[in-house]
Amino acid sequence: MQSATKGDTVLIDYTVQTNDGRVVGKTEDGTPASVTIGEGQIFPEVEAALDGLEVGGERSVMVSADNAFGPRREDMLIDIPREQLPSEPALEPGMTLAAQQQDGSTVNLTITEVGDEKVTADANHPLAGEDLQFALTLVEIKPAA
Repeated sequence: MQSATKGDTVLIDYTVQTNDGRVVGKTEDGTPASVTIGEGQIFPEVEAALDGLEVGGERSVMVSADNAFGPRREDMLIDIPREQLPSEPALEPGMTLAAQQQDGSTVNLTITEVGDEKVTADANHPLAGEDLQFALTLVEIKPAA
């Protein structure tokens, strides 16, 4: 039976969980994700787990926080004066704001606290500091040309 190798495009079903068992990503029923092994489209640990896998094969792989979205950094918490933000819609913890950085790129901020004078927002990736457990099933292999 054929096994996946570097350069092959594979279709996979996956579920991603944090250490506490919270599901933070998965393929939808009947819609596997497409990944070309060796192109850096997914974490290297996941690519390595797919390499050599046969259709129908299953593997689990842990991606540490350092190799996923990095550690949570307290210096990524930002206080924004209330007058610099729009009054509508009403700001609430959990809402996401897009902000432009000095280099012109955009960063997403998650509001953590709303006060009368300031709003505290978190620029960390929502999964920063989380180890991620991937459960993988190889659905199809499309060999490299």
